[in-house]
Amino acid sequence: MKVSFHGHSVVKIRTEKHTILIDPFITGNELTDLNAEQENPDVILLTHGHGDHVGDTVEIAKRSGALVVAPNELAVWLGWQGVNVHPMHIGGAYQFDFGKVKFTQAFHGSSFIKEDSQEIIYTGMPAGILFTAEGKTVHHLGDTGLFSDLELIGKRHPADIAFVPIGDNFTMGPEDAAYAVSLLKPKVAVPIHYDTFPPIKQDPESFRKQVEGTEVNIMKPGDSIDL
Repeated sequence: MKVSFHGHSVVKIRTEKHTILIDPFITGNELTDLNAEQENPDVILLTHGHGDHVGDTVEIAKRSGALVVAPNELAVWLGWQGVNVHPMHIGGAYQFDFGKVKFTQAFHGSSFIKEDSQEIIYTGMPAGILFTAEGKTVHHLGDTGLFSDLELIGKRHPADIAFVPIGDNFTMGPEDAAYAVSLLKPKVAVPIHYDTFPPIKQDPESFRKQVEGTEVNIMKPGDSIDL
């Protein structure tokens, strides 16, 4: 399994037979190395409905035929737009042909904001994602604040790699994120969701220095790890 980071919260997983794209915020993301028109994943996994996570999902899924797996309300809303979806919810798991997906808690919001009409569309509960395939587990925390049940999640589902938001303002900052890693205890922790916008500018080294007992890999857009 090859896992790569592509700026903000965009993560790509390549297994032997499938390509899975998580939170494909590409257009408008100045930190990404991807081009939305060139992405053809088999599957798109979404943590929640905010625009900087749903991103180019509709366009990519319609062009590529990708299955979109998302929390229920978000999946239903995307289905109404002609996207092939599989709705799930927090605590639920499903074994697909490409791997096993389980949604975990995340303390955040979830909505799609239509600025032109000043409309906010509720898209259900936000979530983290546990993805397991080929004997490896990837934990994408989505957008979340710190909460103690991360310890329970880590004990129940030990992760080979965890993608942890550190941007502060909207999510955990470096200090809380480092404590979250101490609860989860993944083999490798990767900081995400920082530097994209002025309110979430952070030095990832400050996160690394506060993490104990877990390897921290500060990935640049396009960097990958073989699990």
